[in-house]
Amino acid sequence: MAAARRRGSSAVRAFRGFTLIEVLVALLVFGLITSTAVRVGRQYISSYELVREKTRAGCVADNRINEIRLEETLPEIAENSRDTTYGPFRWRVTTKVMATAEPSMRRVEVTAAQYRANRPDPVPVHTLSAFVGKN
Repeated sequence: MAAARRRGSSAVRAFRGFTLIEVLVALLVFGLITSTAVRVGRQYISSYELVREKTRAGCVADNRINEIRLEETLPEIAENSRDTTYGPFRWRVTTKVMATAEPSMRRVEVTAAQYRANRPDPVPVHTLSAFVGKN
């Protein structure tokens, strides 16, 4: 009879549920996994935004170099800046034309800087260099 009572009481004990310690450990593990997932997600979004910004800046700089290549004459050695819009953003495009050892060629360096809402001056994002020559 005592053995039957023990078996019955252990069966009741098996369906009793989790202890407070087990629940707290489970919550701790879930919290750690969640915070790690959030951190990874933030890093992914941040790197995506950086790549998107660099790609836009590369297009802005590449467009300026192609404009110079389409000109009829060799560009003068100088440095100038102008503001332009590309997509939803304003950019400052700085073009620096430098001499080379070959008189019929120029080195062109274009820096694309993006205007940001919280800053009065544009932030440089990308610099592109190319050589331009005329026959």
